Amino acid sequence: MLRVLVLLLALLNAIYFAWSHRLLSPYGFGPAQQSEPQRAAKQIQPQLVRILSTDEAGRADAAPQGVARADECLQSVLLDEPQAAALRQLAQAVLPTGSWAIDSATEPARWIVYMGKYPDAQTLARRRGALASLNLRFEPLNNPALEFGLSLGGFDTEERARAELAQLRQRGVRSATVVQEHPELRGSLFKMPVVDDALRPKLDELKTALGGKSLQACK
Repeated sequence: MLRVLVLLLALLNAIYFAWSHRLLSPYGFGPAQQSEPQRAAKQIQPQLVRILSTDEAGRADAAPQGVARADECLQSVLLDEPQAAALRQLAQAVLPTGSWAIDSATEPARWIVYMGKYPDAQTLARRRGALASLNLRFEPLNNPALEFGLSLGGFDTEERARAELAQLRQRGVRSATVVQEHPELRGSLFKMPVVDDALRPKLDELKTALGGKSLQACK
């Protein structure tokens, strides 16, 4: 039995050797041909292949990938009359008619849970670190007169701000208070309801009239 098995293995090895060395090709047996010209014959539109220069390859890498961004609605912060007039004049010059509007708007009064004023930026940074250790978040101030200080949250009514202060005191915040960040404000709002890929390159031209600020997502 063992002799038969040895002979069978020797026969299989001989057959594989003959197959792999194409000795059986005249009889229709053998591995697929991988050398030329068979491999070249399988190319698909080889005339379209072009070797790029170094400069061309760099430009191709830097080019956008063609993924279109979704259209979005953008608006400005509340503008006073001189700002609105300057932005209206600029928009008329650089934006298509009907792609923008400037309308009267009112921003409600805003109260914040406030910590400050601190004497300098270093003290402010230390207070930020202390709040971070309590897992408390803070917001940037919108009223320069309150610097150096911190806002622990903004609210449209004084009552809501005081309710938040009561909860923060239970978490160890002792020196905060409620202040009005600003009263009700009236002005104008610049709005672009549909900003697509054709309009986005023009947004930078508006920043001068916006005081260097970018447009925000519509509320």
